[in-house]
Amino acid sequence: MSGEHVEEAVADMVRVLGPHQDRDWHVRAGPVEWSCWKTAAHVAHDLLAYAGQVAARPTAGYLPFDLTVASDAHPREVLQVVAACGGLLSSVIAANPDARAWHYGPTDAAGFAAMGVAETLLHTHDITEGMGLRWRPPQSLCEGVLSRLFPDAPEGDPAQVLLWCTGRADLDGRSRRTSWVWSAAVS
Repeated sequence: MSGEHVEEAVADMVRVLGPHQDRDWHVRAGPVEWSCWKTAAHVAHDLLAYAGQVAARPTAGYLPFDLTVASDAHPREVLQVVAACGGLLSSVIAANPDARAWHYGPTDAAGFAAMGVAETLLHTHDITEGMGLRWRPPQSLCEGVLSRLFPDAPEGDPAQVLLWCTGRADLDGRSRRTSWVWSAAVS
């Protein structure tokens, strides 16, 4: 996966949620324990953290910095922060396609791109579910995430399989997962 995939996922998040910026973003975001607002801010946080990792290439942990979105930021502004952080991750990946950095082991730039796409798609799904909106993550992006982060994922509709892999849905007679880990590190 690449920075272009991150940009595509973020653009879809903004496209889907932008028209609903005046709704109540303090409702719970689907299965997560955060509000829709906090979930969107979390996406921005992760995108920025991943960008920092790829840029600095630490080998033994996450950089000691954090993103704080002003608590009074309007959902429109939170989505702008998500777009900015997605742009940073995309740019850093494009500038450092051979970079390796720590994410529970050495992870390549493609792994950070896949994690950025996954965080964006999954939490967009959580937010739309919390708001009662119908939305499915794009098939092509889900295929890339599954291929990179869940190499042992079962066959099936990529969006449904990704939701199942991350404990958000049942899948063809398989029980909903209660715990999961994606495989971002490479040898």
